Amino acid sequence: MSDVAFIDDDDLLRAANVQALMLAGLTVTGYASALAALEEIGADFPGVVVSDVRMPGIDGLELFRRLKRIDPDLSVILITGHGDIAMAVDAMREGAYDFLAKPYANDRLLTSVRHALDRRRLVLENRDLKRTVEAASEDMPLLGTTPVMARMRQMLRQIADADVDVLVEGETGSGKEVVANALHRWSRRASNPFVAVNCGALPETVIESELFGYEAGAFTGALKKRVGRIEHANGGTLFLDEIEAMSPALQVKLLRVLEAREIAPLGTNETRRVDIRVVAASKVDLPALVRQGAFREDLYYRLHVAGVRIPALRERRADVPLLFGHFLARAAERFKRPPPELDALVRKHLATHEWPGNVRELVHYAERVALGLVDDLGDELDAPTEPADGTLPERVDRFEAGEIRAALEASQGDIQATVAALGIPRKTLYDKLRRHGIDQSAYRPTRQTAR
Repeated sequence: MSDVAFIDDDDLLRAANVQALMLAGLTVTGYASALAALEEIGADFPGVVVSDVRMPGIDGLELFRRLKRIDPDLSVILITGHGDIAMAVDAMREGAYDFLAKPYANDRLLTSVRHALDRRRLVLENRDLKRTVEAASEDMPLLGTTPVMARMRQMLRQIADADVDVLVEGETGSGKEVVANALHRWSRRASNPFVAVNCGALPETVIESELFGYEAGAFTGALKKRVGRIEHANGGTLFLDEIEAMSPALQVKLLRVLEAREIAPLGTNETRRVDIRVVAASKVDLPALVRQGAFREDLYYRLHVAGVRIPALRERRADVPLLFGHFLARAAERFKRPPPELDALVRKHLATHEWPGNVRELVHYAERVALGLVDDLGDELDAPTEPADGTLPERVDRFEAGEIRAALEASQGDIQATVAALGIPRKTLYDKLRRHGIDQSAYRPTRQTAR
């Protein structure tokens, strides 16, 4: 899609302006009439409309009014002769973004267009955020509009009612418990308990009694009967986080629970039937632990009837602004402060940070921004070093993304200069920006809004 729709019935003027904007790194579509533009500009047009006022048929003012009916938040810049300035001022009162009086310098046009693009980008981001958050409040707890997140939500829907045990894999902070909760809420078990146990947080001497429960007198200090977490989850879902921390002895007992669907509390030989669905989660490579003998192979395959992998945040960078906007609004409400305007430092951090702590780290960063606790030093200290491990393609991708970001930073987001510095075609650069989830606008210098 184009950054700019430029409408002027004068072929020479239209061609000159289109060329000037394209040389500045923008994508532009020229139209010889308002009618031609109206056929292609819809409510989710991502760019800015620039139109001459004096045109045959539908003039610029009528075009502006029709566009406002299509999308009241669309940014429209009008080009006027000196005799039409009063009309242009009236149009701005109706919501036009800006007007340029002929003759105008290319820099003046470019500045107005870039300001309008920034405004349009924020409007669309907020609109997408609102749609996604509204959906999330109903049945989408995992925010994100990237294809990988859409596929994951679809997969969760498919297996939620299958009533099979599930293994969820994902890095720290990626939202494994959120996934487990979604599987529970979307299943027929939703009206029954969702019981979460962090296997890595409980001491080995405690976790068995927590899971299986015990009878009064089973051991010193067991004064009364205690129902274990597994039995408490009867009819519902048992979520076992950090399953890799479970001891070998406990792995054997869990395997029996999964195979027989029965438990024997401590202090009794009586077995009790349990109707549970188990969702286990791991932040490490369980097959590697199996190969090392640190995790039972039969337990791994018993848990891995269905597997869900949560993508790291760096693998879905396009979701970062959406997620950050949601978390920032939530933090501002919590701290009873107005959401702050985002400066260049915050935008750059959002676009370039690798987010090793994933969504949890992004939540904490949004809270710091809401409290005004972000500064150059803090962000520099937070910046992670690039990992040296990974496959060769992964390392090549990291290097390529780093070079593109460095070129964008050096050129202050100017696409033409970035293309020249990298020595690649413009289309190739745009393809790579999409693949790596890089937002070129984050590298543009902050400007004051034109009035």
